Amino acid sequence: MAQSKQQKKFEKNRLPKVLEARKGQKKFKQQQELKKRKQSRRVEEEGGPAPGEKKKGDDGKKVAGKGKAEGDKFKDMSVDEFFQGGFEVPELPKENGKKRKRPEPKEDEDSEAEGSDVSFEEAPVVGGGDRSDSDDDEDDFDGHKQQLDALAENDPEFHKYLQENEPELLGAGLDDAEALSDEEEEPKRKKAKKSGTAPDDSDEEEVEGGRKNELTKATVAKWRKAITTEHSLRAAREVVLAFRAAAHVADEEDDLQFKYSISDPTVYHELLTLALKHIPDVFQHHLPVQETKNGKVHVSLENKKFKTLGPLLKSQVASILHLLDHLSDASTLRMTLSSTLPLLPYLLSFKKLVRNLAKAVTSIWSSSSNAESTRIAAFLVLRRLTTISDAGIRENVLKTVYQGLVKGSRNTTIHTVTGMNLMKNSASELWGLVDPAVAYTTAFTFIRQLAIHLRTSIHNTAKEGYKNVYNWQYVHSLDFWSRVLSSHAVDSTSNMRPLIYALVQVTLGALRLIPTATYFPLRFHLTRSLLRLSRTTNTFIPLAAPLYEVLASAEMRKAPKPATLKPLDFSVSIRAPKGYLRTRTYQDGIGEQVQELLSEFFVLWCKNVAFPELSLPVTVMLKRWLRDVNRRGPGEGNKNQKVNGMVQLLVQKLEANAKFVEEKRSKVEFSPSERKGVEGFLEEVGWEKMALGAFVVGQRRGREEREKVAEEARREDEKRKEKDGKGGEVEEMGGVSEDEDEELEDGEEEE
Repeated sequence: MAQSKQQKKFEKNRLPKVLEARKGQKKFKQQQELKKRKQSRRVEEEGGPAPGEKKKGDDGKKVAGKGKAEGDKFKDMSVDEFFQGGFEVPELPKENGKKRKRPEPKEDEDSEAEGSDVSFEEAPVVGGGDRSDSDDDEDDFDGHKQQLDALAENDPEFHKYLQENEPELLGAGLDDAEALSDEEEEPKRKKAKKSGTAPDDSDEEEVEGGRKNELTKATVAKWRKAITTEHSLRAAREVVLAFRAAAHVADEEDDLQFKYSISDPTVYHELLTLALKHIPDVFQHHLPVQETKNGKVHVSLENKKFKTLGPLLKSQVASILHLLDHLSDASTLRMTLSSTLPLLPYLLSFKKLVRNLAKAVTSIWSSSSNAESTRIAAFLVLRRLTTISDAGIRENVLKTVYQGLVKGSRNTTIHTVTGMNLMKNSASELWGLVDPAVAYTTAFTFIRQLAIHLRTSIHNTAKEGYKNVYNWQYVHSLDFWSRVLSSHAVDSTSNMRPLIYALVQVTLGALRLIPTATYFPLRFHLTRSLLRLSRTTNTFIPLAAPLYEVLASAEMRKAPKPATLKPLDFSVSIRAPKGYLRTRTYQDGIGEQVQELLSEFFVLWCKNVAFPELSLPVTVMLKRWLRDVNRRGPGEGNKNQKVNGMVQLLVQKLEANAKFVEEKRSKVEFSPSERKGVEGFLEEVGWEKMALGAFVVGQRRGREEREKVAEEARREDEKRKEKDGKGGEVEEMGGVSEDEDEELEDGEEEE
């Protein structure tokens, strides 16, 4: 395969430098290994002193003329005296009555000490080497580091290339060693303690038998003081290590190894509070976040502090993610979520961590089992992440949020409908915080998916093919996008406005897919979504025809059966149970819904100059329907004066409003072609003072009172059940059961 131009240029100009750097690093490692081997060999074979120690005799004076002195002693010594040991041989210094032994260096110590990725799990204790060795190593490290700094100044482009493709050549281990200098002192403190020179720091040492350190209140208090007063990085590292152990304290896996163990609940709570509340302050102190007036944040990635704090940040966020998956207490969840807010600017360069955090927070936000305050705290994290991030992260967050919304809307009951509305309202706000291009792209993609599902269901001749559309997830998705467009497509110049037509067509197709009485509740839900969209965007959507189809069905034209069922709650139902069909209870409920939705549709245009022409066809059709259903012959009419009276009242209000508009229109002086005059018609009159407007205001007030009474009754019922110890499962009327296949038109043919 032919080489690329870039590869040839690299081989010509930079390859020799790369090879030279590799040789230098290899030679450096060999020198260190050879030095350690020489030191250990001198101790074992010659019994010589450790580096940095002076050779002394019993009286503390220097031993001179070793060969001569020992030669004189052996000259006057007999064979018996020689074997009886009547002379002294120089030995290593003794400590506590035992000879001091130097451990042999292990083969894998060099590989562990150099270039390893920083991990905030318990660091292995590196044996071998004393102070003189470490001094030499530090000198070599400094020299190598100076060479790398010179390379960065002379050839920054090549240095950047090595950073991306050959990080080991730049001595990644040097940065890690510098960042973890405090951790490297820990094995030295342990070694010094064995020799009797270490300070009293027993709370941070491992106990005998290989057991973990048991964390105490005193240790946590010491860390708290160091972090709050000095913003100590060393204390912050220890807190992060302990917090990692605390996050996994409930895990049953035995193979996890952590530096600390926690058994006291009080210590656990104090550590959790310290890690969640004060660790972000350490980041802010050592590497402040720069925020502009428009909300953009910047963290200097070239700062040396960022390299030091990077591993600390990764460990902290990993522990938070694990904690979010296992917490159930509402207050602790809120505190954990709040602690992530100041860490978000530092996370933007770690794409994988951002994705994992977005998924974990979205899972909490979309779970109906969490309290409302907890879900709001989760949404604040998503909102902050959307505000400060770039286009790629924003798009990923929007997709994750929408997937969480769809997943959390599988079932809807009277207990979860409030949470669903909270989710849809809060999620729709995010689309207004991102770039218009990102908002349009994501919205277009998901609306197109809904259209594909609808098309598949239309062409699918299987018995249950419609269930891909007639479910709560699909209904909530259409309602969610109507909220998004209602909030962000109001302006005629908005990028989102072209999506209104697509969403309306998909929604109208969905509500007419199965035109049977069983799915009239679903039709009402989708009609309300379109009404909201029409009201906020001032877009005319023909909704009178789908609503009149409900009145023209056999369910509303024929006499119902008497029933004692309680009224169906249309707000949490998308299908009517089989027992409700053809009953007076169901017919009354449908009549109320049709009257309410028709009046809400016409009140949007009650001040329009063309209202008489808009309402005339519907008024004629409603009068014809009333004439048919009021027939008194046997087998004719619906014999339901309640429904018929509601429709008759609506017709009267429509006629009164049309008459008022005609009177005002007859006095105007502008022609229909004058756009400004048409749009300003009846501008001084409030819609509430119109005949139809006053009727709708009274309807809304009565509906709010009924909903309030129903909510109070539901709460009292829940309290009574809790008091009696009865769980009582809530009947879900919105789902489509497998055993209840659709009974199409069971005598429900159109006349």
